[in-house]
Amino acid sequence: MKKKHLSLISIITLSTHLLLAQSESEKVNATVYKEDIESHIYFLASDELKGRETGSPELDIAASYIANFFRRYNVKPAGENQSYYQNVRLEETSAPEKVSLSINDMQFSDLGYLSVVNTRFEGDAVFLGFGQEEDFESRELQGKLVIVKAGSPEKSDVRSSYYMSRKKRELAIQHGAAGIVEIMSPDASSWDRFMHYFNGPKSGLAKSEEAGSFVHLWARNDDPEVWNKLGVSSAMDAKLAVEGISKKAVSSRNVIGYLEGTDPKLKEEIVIYSAHYDHVGIGKPNAEMDSIYNGARDNAVGTATVLSLAENFSKYPTRRSALFILFTGEEKGLLGSKYYVENPTVPLQKVVYCFNSDNGGYNDTSKATIFGLNRTTVTPHILEAAEEFGLTAIDDPAPEQNLFDRSDNVSFAAKGIPSPTFSLGFTAFDEEINKYYHQVTDNPETLDYDYLVKFFKTYVLASRSIANDMKTPFWTKGDKYYETGVELYRKKEAEAEIID
Repeated sequence: MKKKHLSLISIITLSTHLLLAQSESEKVNATVYKEDIESHIYFLASDELKGRETGSPELDIAASYIANFFRRYNVKPAGENQSYYQNVRLEETSAPEKVSLSINDMQFSDLGYLSVVNTRFEGDAVFLGFGQEEDFESRELQGKLVIVKAGSPEKSDVRSSYYMSRKKRELAIQHGAAGIVEIMSPDASSWDRFMHYFNGPKSGLAKSEEAGSFVHLWARNDDPEVWNKLGVSSAMDAKLAVEGISKKAVSSRNVIGYLEGTDPKLKEEIVIYSAHYDHVGIGKPNAEMDSIYNGARDNAVGTATVLSLAENFSKYPTRRSALFILFTGEEKGLLGSKYYVENPTVPLQKVVYCFNSDNGGYNDTSKATIFGLNRTTVTPHILEAAEEFGLTAIDDPAPEQNLFDRSDNVSFAAKGIPSPTFSLGFTAFDEEINKYYHQVTDNPETLDYDYLVKFFKTYVLASRSIANDMKTPFWTKGDKYYETGVELYRKKEAEAEIID
């Protein structure tokens, strides 16, 4: 009897060790399945959700869908009033009913509204070439309308012009201009794609102060003589009228869930796993009369990665605690994440990392692209996770596009929290990306789900490694957000246990 008893103890002990020895990869494989990925994406990017426009009833349906899966996974509510939701108070601004623009004898009717308010301007206009910093130097622009070429001498396509627009607007405002008009000659397809975004209603965080009168427009021009007329004019008269803009209050919701960590000490550190679940709604029909921007890649995929992670963590908890956040309003200007960092449901000082998931598309199914891969100390975890599932993790392939600062991760980075964005395998803004990015063609059936299985498993394994690492993650020394992070966590640089 004694020998049998010892054998039974040995068997129980061996079984316990085998259970504990289950690898992190095995834990990932135990919860991530292609059919679950397909199910989430096909629902979130269905026609019935009408493109998940911020503030729409359909986005509320998506929020309920996410919250119900949090319940299924026993993820605790971490929003307001013991719910999964954080109400984000927004203000929706309608498109203007009428906009007219003339410069000398030239009329412009095909306009894009980057930033407009009801206003009427009659006065002097000044042409500043491409509107680069040196073009503004020593110019008297107070109260005048600035006219520039869109883009730069090297790049004048619509996408590049858009990325340069913010700096030109800032320069015009700094010099006291009444507004800025950028003139361009784009192809019809690119123009229509951006006008869907610019010329519809716009949402922003609710504000009490009144907006100023500064106006920022794009003007489409197909007449090459326009540049000669602008270039030789020493003085120009401009007339600009914007009419019929109205505003209304809108409410939308971030969806937030929480799982407590297992380590008595490390559970006080929280890692946020985030994605935005909104998209751009309904727009101009294409040749097939499809007008729904379903947003499968952007960002049903990202939303589903966070749901997949929540399921895995609920079954196999990690040392650090996890906060899962699905943001509203990213497509309207990162509104949900901006609101959250100013109204956090947990103290930001407790958040040691934010692993955001956002996507525009992919053109290389052998890779996962991480914007900020080498900017934090967890790089090895991400590289190893990708390799484990047959992918290669790469950093931002287009740094000139400043993609790190254009997703919800930057709202946390600006507060000092290390925050890269995990994205589909993307090596350049090419035709394959543009075929789907903010297009009605971004549908669930166009995705490679065998690739997505590898991609999802990589995200889950990397997240597990970050959450279980005994060393607290941080920015790499010298990063532009490093000092902000030191200040946030109230650590002296010399005392911070940071991997340089």
